Amino acid sequence: MSESVEAAPVATSGTPGEIKASYDARLTNEDLAPLKNQNWKSYNFFAFWMSDVHSVGGYVTAGSLFALGLAAWQVLVALLIGITIVYYLCNLVAKPSQATGTPYPVISRVSFGVLGANVPAIIRGLIAVAWYGIQTYLASHSLVIVALKLWPGLAGLADVQQSGFVGLSTLGWIAFLFMWVVQAAVFWKGMEAIRKFIDFCGPAVYVVMFLLAGYLVIEAGWSNIDLNLSEVNLSGWQSVGVMITAIALIVSYFSGPMLNYGDFARYGRTFSDVKKGNFLGLPLNFIVFALLVVITAAATLPVFGRLITDPVETVAQLDSTFAVVLGALTFMIATIGINIVANFVSPAFDFSNVNPQKISWRMGGMIAAVGSVLITPWNLYSSPDVIHYTLDTLGAFIGPLYGVLIADYYLIKKQKVSVDDLYTLKADGKYHYSKGYNPVAIAATAVGAVIAMAVVLFGSSTAAAFSWFIGAGVAFVLHWVVSRMRSGSTPAEETATA
Repeated sequence: MSESVEAAPVATSGTPGEIKASYDARLTNEDLAPLKNQNWKSYNFFAFWMSDVHSVGGYVTAGSLFALGLAAWQVLVALLIGITIVYYLCNLVAKPSQATGTPYPVISRVSFGVLGANVPAIIRGLIAVAWYGIQTYLASHSLVIVALKLWPGLAGLADVQQSGFVGLSTLGWIAFLFMWVVQAAVFWKGMEAIRKFIDFCGPAVYVVMFLLAGYLVIEAGWSNIDLNLSEVNLSGWQSVGVMITAIALIVSYFSGPMLNYGDFARYGRTFSDVKKGNFLGLPLNFIVFALLVVITAAATLPVFGRLITDPVETVAQLDSTFAVVLGALTFMIATIGINIVANFVSPAFDFSNVNPQKISWRMGGMIAAVGSVLITPWNLYSSPDVIHYTLDTLGAFIGPLYGVLIADYYLIKKQKVSVDDLYTLKADGKYHYSKGYNPVAIAATAVGAVIAMAVVLFGSSTAAAFSWFIGAGVAFVLHWVVSRMRSGSTPAEETATA
């Protein structure tokens, strides 16, 4: 496919973008404008994915696959295939933002129109609010573990039956709100501070994961570790079907940061840097992570007498107070890292896109933070069944947005983007973004989401696991076919100068 992108002013991470005099004030601010200078290297993207993968949420989600009835080696295979799919999908969505220096809601204007892009921005922003709450809760659970280890007398405050509100204990509320403030403080310092933070988080949690796995293996003895943890006897073909379901769940878990990965890819020096960082942080990094998850989970059975798939709970079982505190704090820090980059930065750009002059990047992030408390996220990730239902629902809405963006950029627009036209409502632009709304993209998104949610609500749990793929596939095909059928919707003769 040919590629042509109009010359875009391209910023050191965190510095304002360049606002040209021709840009419409209703469509831009310094955070949404094309970057002046892109300088993230492959390690920065590698660290991004390390923080994402190594979070408590990632560990719990991977561990929940055992509940499907899979043996440990099958969980491992499902994890690796799933993350390889995520790798290729991330490269596709990263390219337009890296080429133009623009964040996800702005590059969405290519397919949805400069005003219609508020549709995907709001949907992605609201989903990020849900994930932000979930990850904040999971991180705060680490803090509760530390508090109880240091001060056992607080046990009463940690019991939701004795002292709690809307499903969370008093101590849980204190920990949740503390984590809420800490994350907001890091976010408020800007993208450069966030980049430095995630550069530290990923490697730090690896050290603790290796130590934890090593300790459990030594305690259990390798000969006592049984990698067949399933309590369900599946036939050969049943196992294959369940593994495919597990693969779909992995893609759904990463569908959020995958969709808005352009928010970070825009900082890449070159697309090669982005792809190299993605390869190191996804397939290669995930091989090690998956092995650690499987071995650690399997070792908990002989050591503690039961299967534990939550790393924080595993750490809490250790006899050493120092080990518990160190381990829990490390997992907490790692979860903070990915929560900020994937679920704070994204809605910050998304909500700012709705009204750039009144909602700054920082204000957009704080809107998400407040919303994350109101959804009581601890009720969204309370068991393997609830985890899978949450992933299915979120995937049903994220999938169509991904399908429309990819179909439009690669098949309809042929990778040709006029950057300046993304910031104007003038009708004489080279492309049709400035007409405001693209009804085809909006309709394709709606149909894809409705069909995917119908599967989640009325289909089997197995079918529901494919909600992201169903939504993405339906929206992709609809947008591509209808756009080609509409005369003059995307004139083939139009080109952009490099």
